[in-house]
Amino acid sequence: MRSPRRVVVSVVALLIASAIARAQDRLTPELLWQLARVNDPQVSRDGAGLLYELRTYDLAANKGTSQVMWIDAERGGARALTSTGSNRNARFSPDGRRVAFVSTRDGSPQIQVIALDGGEAQRVTAHVPGVDNLAWSPDGRWFSFTARVKLDPDVHDLHPDLPKADAQIHDDLMVRHWDTWRDGTYSHLFVVPSAGGEARDLMAGMRSDTPLPPFGGGEHITWTPDSLGLVYAARRVPDDQRLLEAKTTNSDLWLAPLDGSEHTNLTAGFAGYDQNPAFSPDGLHFAWSSMARDGYESDVNRLMVADWDLATRTLGAARRADEWDGTVTEFTWSHDSRTLIFAADWRGTTPLFRVGRGGGEPQRITAGRWQFTLPVAGPGGDNVFALRQQTERPAELVRIPLGGEPQDGVAITDHNGALFGTLAIPKVEERWFDATDGERIHAWVVLPPDFDPKKKWPMLLFCQGGPQSQVGQWFSTRWNFHLMASKGYVVLAVNRRGLPGFGSTWNEQISGDWGGQCMQDLLAATDAMQREPYIDRARTAAVGASFGGYTVYWLMGHDQPQRFCAMIAHCGVFNLESMYLSTEELFFVDWDLGGPFWRDDSSRAAYERFSPHRFVGAWRTPLLVIHGQQDFRVPMEQGLQAFTAARLQGCPSRFVYFPNESHWVLGPQNGVLWQRLFFDWLDRYCKQ
Repeated sequence: MRSPRRVVVSVVALLIASAIARAQDRLTPELLWQLARVNDPQVSRDGAGLLYELRTYDLAANKGTSQVMWIDAERGGARALTSTGSNRNARFSPDGRRVAFVSTRDGSPQIQVIALDGGEAQRVTAHVPGVDNLAWSPDGRWFSFTARVKLDPDVHDLHPDLPKADAQIHDDLMVRHWDTWRDGTYSHLFVVPSAGGEARDLMAGMRSDTPLPPFGGGEHITWTPDSLGLVYAARRVPDDQRLLEAKTTNSDLWLAPLDGSEHTNLTAGFAGYDQNPAFSPDGLHFAWSSMARDGYESDVNRLMVADWDLATRTLGAARRADEWDGTVTEFTWSHDSRTLIFAADWRGTTPLFRVGRGGGEPQRITAGRWQFTLPVAGPGGDNVFALRQQTERPAELVRIPLGGEPQDGVAITDHNGALFGTLAIPKVEERWFDATDGERIHAWVVLPPDFDPKKKWPMLLFCQGGPQSQVGQWFSTRWNFHLMASKGYVVLAVNRRGLPGFGSTWNEQISGDWGGQCMQDLLAATDAMQREPYIDRARTAAVGASFGGYTVYWLMGHDQPQRFCAMIAHCGVFNLESMYLSTEELFFVDWDLGGPFWRDDSSRAAYERFSPHRFVGAWRTPLLVIHGQQDFRVPMEQGLQAFTAARLQGCPSRFVYFPNESHWVLGPQNGVLWQRLFFDWLDRYCKQ
């Protein structure tokens, strides 16, 4: 007899398959979760092959799994090296004959090693909390990894006679971060012999994390060339100054010797974020990314280089390699140690550039309307490998030949090609508009697959979050312009004031001016598009998340004359005063809003001027509010306040609450539901 659970899963699978079949010529929310996701490329020692992670989703089961793939760099022919459990973080051994990876095949994530030419994987660790951020030492004798370690007592440690008590007790700020409450554990750096053995905590007793939470990964940790230590990024705050953890971005790079001796701060004197340490292949130079100003999370990310003294294991004088008005997102060394290759946001795209380690003007090495990420230099010096995506399609692995003119790259993987071969693809146009202050505003306009300029079309103004995060060439399971256009909407995505890729002055004009010129940029672009004969002025909506949600709430109170027929805000900021006292990273609101609202009359006036909740009296547009309970960056009460205000104001409104999602909706079925509710709201008010 079949179990009830299996019957339910089978029925769900049939319903999903039916939904997919109904619109196979257009991208749908269900199809988004059929797409494979390529990540984490690693090139072999001889450059002949690459490892990468391939993640797929089972929508009916509501989960995803990852497998380690190997592919020939020239001929293709991908094959899976793993099959049981979920497997990721694959790394070649220094001799190129074995692959280590993190696997859940035996339960919690642990290190496994397999021969590249086949055979059974062997487990190396049995570390109880689970393993992350795996790396081989250069000599192949060690693995480094991170795992969580409990240091602070919880309520059961303090009150053992109350085993069913479930309170949390906090004396410091940063009681929660992004989507997780502080539980007394910290992410520490460990080493273990590659042949197996006892793991050793190199950060024993430290109330600090590496990688930097909440988004840091293995790029925050690197081995020294001699395999005698590791360099890691951490924000180490003295116990008597724990308030600083919520108020500072000052992280440093620390050298941790394997012999257990004292850790050395390699970036003392650098005030902002210092992260992404990387030694050159010849072991003589050291590079990292660095921000100059403490408290400013969107400062220019500079590419710094210093000589490394192998004998004393110290850094020489640091110098900036990238001499330009741009900001580096990620980088890698060239094989000959003479050049650094990096990605950077630029005019609504993310190309790859290169620059000599001695400094100079970066040279672009890629062409086209793409977002390139995770560059890895080939060992022969002739190629760079990277992931490449754009509005129309998700990321795939490509090879970029060096030495000639910038080019798009040569595709290596095409995991989603068969599916996209059945789809009608939207058209993407690059546009520039005049701003109210005489500047020029960049935007992407995405047209439906069956676009006819003789017809009238509804339009979506996409309001970007960040507030300093470029509208680029990404393909998302949530804010997916391809999907929006496939649903029959013209999408206007504006790189308003405050977004990177257009120089530091443009990027910084949003700080302290949330409701100012950035909003005028959005409205100027909207007005220009509404003058196009194919746009229906009466069917224009505004949508956005985070600062984009703030933008929606702001426009709700400043939409005179009325431009918008509907609004959607996801995890948006509504009340600046309550936001200041409930968000976790206070350095962000200190910088962007000028500090606490009670500090002085000027601060109080700024909050009053730019807080959307003060303009609810002008609200009249239908509003959909979406928020996740586990969002601690923009806490859920912001969305609930906005929904309450809209209902009391008499606006048609709806509140969608996800109890187990955070700032992002990551669950597959929740993701499909999000898209269905999103388009249901738009169709109700924009397609009548």
